[in-house]
Amino acid sequence: MNVDTTELAHRFRGFQPVVVDVETGGFNAKTDALLELAVCIIDMDEDGWLSPREVMVRHIAPFSGANIEAAALEFNGIRPDHPLRPSVPEDQALRELLRPVREALKESQCKRAVLVGHNAHFDLGFLNAAVERVGYKRNPFHPFSCFDTATLGGLAYGQTVLARAVAAAGLDWDGSRAHSAAYDTERTASLFCTICNRWRQLHVAESD
Repeated sequence: MNVDTTELAHRFRGFQPVVVDVETGGFNAKTDALLELAVCIIDMDEDGWLSPREVMVRHIAPFSGANIEAAALEFNGIRPDHPLRPSVPEDQALRELLRPVREALKESQCKRAVLVGHNAHFDLGFLNAAVERVGYKRNPFHPFSCFDTATLGGLAYGQTVLARAVAAAGLDWDGSRAHSAAYDTERTASLFCTICNRWRQLHVAESD
């Protein structure tokens, strides 16, 4: 069966890739605070090449009773109680970030969004936990399937650390901006598109 890979709805078995990164107050998705959530929708042009849209991000107020580890804040540099931090509740963040994902699914005619992340199950776990906490009913993401750029980076470049995989792909990396959800999402999206486009380039070359 020949599949038209220039149509996004056919490229990933009906899934639309959406890059997600979270910054958190620890490693336990059930008990630790979700502090930042960033989302980047991946598009495909008429020739089958992938490209990222603009990153959308929300700073999130810790849910009531959330645990926040000091070591996590030292790592990500977030100050949840800073008076100038423009944080919103989890339910608002989910509404504002997931609505464009649902709209993208309608445009692409994809069935579900599939989360793309670096060590993706960590991000998916925190996203799913937030969805469950607030009772969000229209989550467009597949509940357990995901694409992991740590795995893809290891396959393509022999590198599983995001900064090293990005560098090996010939992309820029600014260490001073790392560990913010927006920057890590943007770099992960570029890495994912670079790997997928390189695979397509090799496939097209073999077909000529």
